[in-house]
Amino acid sequence: EGFNMTCILVLNAGSSSIKFAAFRSDDGDTLELLQQGQLAGIGSAPRLQAHDAAGHNLVDRALDNRSVPDAAAAETLVNDWIATHLGATPDAVGHRVVHGGVDFWQPVRVDAAILDRLAALSPLAPLHQPFNLAPIRALLQRQPQLPQVACFDTAFHHGHAPEIDLYALPQSLIAAGVRRYGFHGLSYEYIASRLSSVAPALARGRTVVAHLGNGASLCALQGGAASTAPWASRRWKAW
Repeated sequence: EGFNMTCILVLNAGSSSIKFAAFRSDDGDTLELLQQGQLAGIGSAPRLQAHDAAGHNLVDRALDNRSVPDAAAAETLVNDWIATHLGATPDAVGHRVVHGGVDFWQPVRVDAAILDRLAALSPLAPLHQPFNLAPIRALLQRQPQLPQVACFDTAFHHGHAPEIDLYALPQSLIAAGVRRYGFHGLSYEYIASRLSSVAPALARGRTVVAHLGNGASLCALQGGAASTAPWASRRWKAW
Protein backbone atom coordinates (compact mmCIF):
# COMPACT_ATOMS: atom_id res chain seq x y z
CA GLU A 1 0.00 0.00 0.00
CA GLY A 2 1.44 3.41 -0.95
CA PHE A 3 1.55 6.42 1.35
CA ASN A 4 1.06 10.10 0.70
CA MET A 5 4.13 11.00 2.67
CA THR A 6 7.79 11.82 2.68
CA CYS A 7 9.86 8.64 2.85
CA ILE A 8 13.33 8.97 4.34
CA LEU A 9 15.86 6.17 4.07
CA VAL A 10 18.82 6.06 6.48
CA LEU A 11 21.88 3.94 5.66
CA ASN A 12 24.88 2.81 7.68
CA ALA A 13 27.15 1.07 5.18
CA GLY A 14 30.17 -0.96 6.23
CA SER A 15 32.63 -3.34 4.62
CA SER A 16 30.41 -6.42 4.90
CA SER A 17 26.95 -5.12 5.82
CA ILE A 18 24.57 -2.25 5.29
CA LYS A 19 22.07 -1.38 8.00
CA PHE A 20 18.97 0.56 7.01
CA ALA A 21 15.86 2.18 8.42
CA ALA A 22 12.91 3.74 6.61
CA PHE A 23 10.85 6.53 8.15
CA ARG A 24 7.74 8.41 7.12
CA SER A 25 7.10 12.06 7.80
CA ASP A 26 3.69 13.60 7.22
CA ASP A 27 4.52 17.08 8.50
CA GLY A 28 8.26 17.43 7.92
CA ASP A 29 8.98 17.66 11.66
CA THR A 30 8.25 14.22 13.11
CA LEU A 31 9.50 10.84 12.00
CA GLU A 32 7.71 7.51 12.27
CA LEU A 33 9.75 4.34 11.89
CA LEU A 34 8.33 2.07 9.21
CA GLN A 35 10.92 -0.68 9.10
CA GLN A 36 14.56 -1.39 9.76
CA GLY A 37 16.99 -4.15 8.99
CA GLN A 38 20.30 -5.08 7.47
CA LEU A 39 21.88 -6.78 4.53
CA ALA A 40 24.79 -8.71 6.02
CA GLY A 41 27.46 -10.90 4.47
CA ILE A 42 28.08 -8.66 1.46
CA GLY A 43 30.46 -10.40 -0.93
CA SER A 44 30.37 -13.72 0.94
CA ALA A 45 27.00 -14.99 2.20
CA PRO A 46 24.51 -12.13 1.83
CA ARG A 47 21.33 -12.24 3.88
CA LEU A 48 18.52 -9.68 3.95
CA GLN A 49 16.68 -9.23 7.25
CA ALA A 50 14.06 -6.63 8.15
CA HIS A 51 11.32 -6.05 10.71
CA ASP A 52 8.64 -3.43 11.20
CA ALA A 53 8.36 -0.87 13.99
CA ALA A 54 6.64 -3.42 16.24
CA GLY A 55 9.44 -5.94 15.76
CA HIS A 56 7.48 -8.27 13.47
CA ASN A 57 9.66 -10.07 10.96
CA LEU A 58 9.25 -8.91 7.36
CA VAL A 59 12.00 -10.85 5.62
CA ASP A 60 14.87 -13.18 6.49
CA ARG A 61 16.27 -14.48 3.24
CA ALA A 62 19.63 -15.71 2.00
CA LEU A 63 20.68 -14.19 -1.32
CA ASP A 64 22.87 -15.28 -4.19
CA ASN A 65 26.40 -14.07 -3.50
CA ARG A 66 26.76 -12.91 -7.10
CA SER A 67 23.81 -10.53 -6.69
CA VAL A 68 25.42 -8.55 -3.85
CA PRO A 69 29.16 -8.26 -4.53
CA ASP A 70 29.67 -4.87 -2.87
CA ALA A 71 28.08 -2.01 -0.90
CA ALA A 72 26.79 -0.26 -4.02
CA ALA A 73 24.88 -3.38 -5.07
CA ALA A 74 23.61 -3.77 -1.51
CA GLU A 75 22.22 -0.23 -1.56
CA THR A 76 20.37 -0.95 -4.80
CA LEU A 77 18.85 -4.09 -3.35
CA VAL A 78 17.79 -2.29 -0.16
CA ASN A 79 16.27 0.52 -2.21
CA ASP A 80 14.34 -1.99 -4.31
CA TRP A 81 13.13 -3.78 -1.17
CA ILE A 82 11.87 -0.52 0.35
CA ALA A 83 10.09 0.45 -2.87
CA THR A 84 8.45 -2.97 -3.24
CA HIS A 85 7.43 -3.43 0.37
CA LEU A 86 6.32 0.14 1.15
CA GLY A 87 5.15 1.14 -2.29
CA ALA A 88 7.24 4.29 -1.93
CA THR A 89 10.68 5.31 -3.09
CA PRO A 90 12.84 7.44 -0.78
CA ASP A 91 12.45 11.21 -1.07
CA ALA A 92 15.77 11.68 0.75
CA VAL A 93 18.58 9.50 2.07
CA GLY A 94 20.72 10.01 5.15
CA HIS A 95 24.13 8.36 5.52
CA ARG A 96 26.43 7.69 8.42
CA VAL A 97 29.93 8.74 7.37
CA VAL A 98 32.80 8.17 9.78
CA HIS A 99 35.13 11.04 8.88
CA GLY A 100 34.32 14.67 8.15
CA GLY A 101 37.84 16.01 8.68
CA VAL A 102 38.18 19.59 9.88
CA ASP A 103 35.73 21.02 7.34
CA PHE A 104 32.57 18.98 7.88
CA TRP A 105 31.20 19.19 11.40
CA GLN A 106 27.50 19.50 10.59
CA PRO A 107 25.24 17.37 8.37
CA VAL A 108 25.84 18.29 4.74
CA ARG A 109 23.98 17.62 1.51
CA VAL A 110 26.32 15.66 -0.73
CA ASP A 111 27.00 16.46 -4.36
CA ALA A 112 29.86 15.29 -6.57
CA ALA A 113 32.26 17.94 -5.27
CA ILE A 114 31.50 17.16 -1.62
CA LEU A 115 31.85 13.44 -2.33
CA ASP A 116 35.34 14.00 -3.76
CA ARG A 117 36.36 15.91 -0.62
CA LEU A 118 35.04 13.14 1.61
CA ALA A 119 36.81 10.50 -0.46
CA ALA A 120 40.07 12.38 0.06
CA LEU A 121 39.68 11.67 3.79
CA SER A 122 39.72 7.90 3.23
CA PRO A 123 43.37 7.51 4.37
CA LEU A 124 42.23 8.75 7.80
CA ALA A 125 39.58 6.00 8.06
CA PRO A 126 40.52 3.37 5.46
CA LEU A 127 38.40 0.61 7.00
CA HIS A 128 35.22 2.70 6.97
CA GLN A 129 35.18 5.75 4.71
CA PRO A 130 35.26 4.03 1.30
CA PHE A 131 32.37 1.76 2.29
CA ASN A 132 30.36 4.65 3.79
CA LEU A 133 30.71 6.54 0.51
CA ALA A 134 29.97 3.69 -1.91
CA PRO A 135 26.15 3.93 -1.63
CA ILE A 136 26.31 7.72 -1.90
CA ARG A 137 28.30 7.45 -5.11
CA ALA A 138 25.94 4.84 -6.55
CA LEU A 139 22.87 6.97 -5.78
CA LEU A 140 24.49 10.11 -7.21
CA GLN A 141 25.06 8.27 -10.47
CA ARG A 142 21.60 6.72 -10.57
CA GLN A 143 19.48 9.52 -9.06
CA PRO A 144 21.52 12.74 -9.06
CA GLN A 145 18.57 14.90 -7.94
CA LEU A 146 17.79 12.76 -4.88
CA PRO A 147 18.78 14.67 -1.71
CA GLN A 148 21.51 12.82 0.19
CA VAL A 149 22.77 14.03 3.56
CA ALA A 150 25.96 12.84 5.25
CA CYS A 151 26.15 12.84 9.06
CA PHE A 152 29.61 12.47 10.57
CA ASP A 153 30.94 10.50 13.52
CA THR A 154 33.67 13.11 13.99
CA ALA A 155 31.24 16.05 14.15
CA PHE A 156 30.08 15.56 17.76
CA HIS A 157 33.62 16.24 18.97
CA HIS A 158 33.94 19.57 17.18
CA GLY A 159 34.04 22.68 19.34
CA HIS A 160 35.81 21.50 22.47
CA ALA A 161 39.08 23.08 23.64
CA PRO A 162 41.55 22.98 20.72
CA GLU A 163 44.41 21.63 22.83
CA ILE A 164 42.45 18.40 23.27
CA ASP A 165 43.05 17.63 19.60
CA LEU A 166 46.81 18.17 19.75
CA TYR A 167 49.58 15.60 20.01
CA ALA A 168 52.92 16.32 21.68
CA LEU A 169 54.56 16.82 18.30
CA PRO A 170 56.60 19.55 16.63
CA GLN A 171 54.59 22.55 15.52
CA SER A 172 55.51 21.85 11.91
CA LEU A 173 53.57 18.58 12.01
CA ILE A 174 50.61 20.20 13.73
CA ALA A 175 50.60 22.94 11.08
CA ALA A 176 50.57 20.20 8.44
CA GLY A 177 47.32 18.88 9.89
CA VAL A 178 48.43 16.09 12.21
CA ARG A 179 45.84 16.04 15.01
CA ARG A 180 43.47 13.85 16.96
CA TYR A 181 39.90 13.14 15.91
CA GLY A 182 37.06 11.77 17.98
CA PHE A 183 34.88 8.97 16.66
CA HIS A 184 31.61 7.17 17.41
CA GLY A 185 30.09 10.65 17.59
CA LEU A 186 26.65 9.73 16.27
CA SER A 187 26.37 7.14 19.04
CA TYR A 188 27.44 9.68 21.66
CA GLU A 189 25.09 12.31 20.25
CA TYR A 190 22.16 9.92 20.55
CA ILE A 191 23.10 8.95 24.11
CA ALA A 192 23.47 12.60 25.11
CA SER A 193 20.03 13.42 23.70
CA ARG A 194 18.38 10.45 25.42
CA LEU A 195 20.15 11.18 28.70
CA SER A 196 18.68 14.67 28.76
CA SER A 197 15.22 13.08 28.51
CA VAL A 198 15.56 10.22 30.99
CA ALA A 199 17.99 11.76 33.51
CA PRO A 200 18.21 15.53 33.00
CA ALA A 201 20.16 16.12 36.21
CA LEU A 202 22.87 13.71 35.08
CA ALA A 203 22.85 15.20 31.59
CA ARG A 204 23.63 18.64 33.01
CA GLY A 205 26.65 17.29 34.88
CA ARG A 206 29.71 15.27 33.97
CA THR A 207 29.22 11.83 32.48
CA VAL A 208 31.50 9.19 31.01
CA VAL A 209 29.91 7.22 28.19
CA ALA A 210 31.20 3.95 26.73
CA HIS A 211 30.66 2.87 23.14
CA LEU A 212 31.27 -0.89 23.00
CA GLY A 213 31.40 -2.85 19.77
CA ASN A 214 34.02 -4.09 17.31
CA GLY A 215 35.62 -0.75 18.03
CA ALA A 216 35.26 0.67 21.53
CA SER A 217 35.76 4.10 23.04
CA LEU A 218 35.03 6.28 26.05
CA CYS A 219 33.89 9.89 25.89
CA ALA A 220 33.59 12.43 28.70
CA LEU A 221 30.47 14.59 28.44
CA GLN A 222 29.86 17.85 30.25
CA GLY A 223 26.41 19.33 29.91
CA GLY A 224 25.66 16.92 27.08
CA ALA A 225 28.65 18.00 24.97
CA ALA A 226 31.98 16.28 24.45
CA SER A 227 34.61 17.70 26.78
CA THR A 228 37.35 15.37 25.52
CA ALA A 229 38.01 13.42 22.36
CA PRO A 230 37.21 9.73 22.94
CA TRP A 231 39.88 7.38 24.10
CA ALA A 232 39.58 4.42 21.78
CA SER A 233 40.89 0.90 21.61
CA ARG A 234 40.45 -2.00 19.23
CA ARG A 235 40.95 -4.41 22.13
CA TRP A 236 39.66 -4.27 25.69
CA LYS A 237 41.04 -6.41 28.50
CA ALA A 238 39.18 -7.43 31.62
CA TRP A 239 41.24 -7.73 34.78
